[in-house]
Amino acid sequence: MKQLMVSVSGLRGVVGEGLTPEVITFYAAAFGQWCRGGRVILGRDTRTSGELVRHATLAGLLAVGCEVEDVGVVPTPTIQWAVEHSGAAGGLAITASHNPAPWNALKFFGSDGLFLDERQGAELQAILADGPPAWVPWDRLGRVSDRPGAADDHLQAVLKHPLFDLPAIRKGNFRVALDTVCGAGVFLIPQLLVELGCTVVKIHSEPTGLFPHNPEPLPENLGDLCRLVRDERCDAGFAVDPDADRLAIVDDTGTPLGEEYTLVLAARLVLAHQKGPVVANVSTTRALDDVARQAGAPVHRSKVGEIHVVRKMQETGAVIGGEGNGGVIFPGVHLARDSAVGIAMTLQSLAEAKAPLSHLRRTLPHYVITKRKLPLGDLDPATALEKLAQRFTRDEQDHTDGLKINRAMGWFQVRPSNTEPILRLYAEGIDLHHAEMLAGQAEEALKEIIAEARR
Repeated sequence: MKQLMVSVSGLRGVVGEGLTPEVITFYAAAFGQWCRGGRVILGRDTRTSGELVRHATLAGLLAVGCEVEDVGVVPTPTIQWAVEHSGAAGGLAITASHNPAPWNALKFFGSDGLFLDERQGAELQAILADGPPAWVPWDRLGRVSDRPGAADDHLQAVLKHPLFDLPAIRKGNFRVALDTVCGAGVFLIPQLLVELGCTVVKIHSEPTGLFPHNPEPLPENLGDLCRLVRDERCDAGFAVDPDADRLAIVDDTGTPLGEEYTLVLAARLVLAHQKGPVVANVSTTRALDDVARQAGAPVHRSKVGEIHVVRKMQETGAVIGGEGNGGVIFPGVHLARDSAVGIAMTLQSLAEAKAPLSHLRRTLPHYVITKRKLPLGDLDPATALEKLAQRFTRDEQDHTDGLKINRAMGWFQVRPSNTEPILRLYAEGIDLHHAEMLAGQAEEALKEIIAEARR
């Protein structure tokens, strides 16, 4: 189907093209059947297509007998928290995360509030392959009801964790700039900051779903926030994506830390209070390894995708984990990428350091990472990666997720995207020269491979 992607992250597509009401209803019904017609927690972000997708989703869930509790417009981690603590059979978030406005998606969660893993995803695919869902008769249809207070419960769970010294954070009287990109974080994140005693200066804070800039919280998309930090003399700036599971940080000089360093800063804080393993995906910066090494903690790597990180965290007993896209996973609150947790950790770090965020940034290990997107054309991703590996046989290769080439001065990784019909190319070096050199070598080789396939 055109612009329709099914992966460990759920079902994602362009509304009206691949993601049609028929497809949404069919997948929602299959998920309801996977939940055995049990209770399902439903929530969404602010996208303008949200109501359409919500109604199609409700039709599928109710038609297989599910009782649906709608938590409304809330961050994805709020939905995960509500599922985990409500005894529901599963949860469903309507959000395409960082994708542009034409996209929307269904994200599926099990009764533990976690994304479906590969085994559970295969079970769902088997239901879909069996044909039409098991529609129930008129007198067994499910019902939908509102579930208020989910965001407040999630917020209190963050604030009550003993890692966060609320009096110390509040004593800092931090002035904070915030860009919620008119997404699902527009309510919870400002409330969190107020609870932490911050003065909040907001932009793009209306829940319109009309993203004022590219909604992925990358440095090149944070110009408005950087200017606001400088103009308003803020101690920090925070930007989240439309479903508020990813966090980017801007320091007091208006300089972005880079989304990779959200997890690095969080890990350093947690490891100062609690020793234990750290988990990240194979695309995450080496700076995390440096911080963990300084604390005497091991680092374990997983495939890209929240559930892969979480399963590795459960396996190793990790005290902190996440992904280099601004996703912080702290099992002390819950096993989900959560920007509210990342913000609280940043402010706790400031309170403990009693120094500006720009100083904290300078004390972190420094690498330069570049991220590119490459169209595949008609070439199969597995074939492209196999041919690419053949060109780098003299290098250390990691096949955990796609192909990663490790060298002393840096690394590059190429893998198929879970959320877009592209190849992702990440390269990291000890400086910009090495990062660009590694990325250039990989991109040149891939272009040659794609050109050869077209001949």
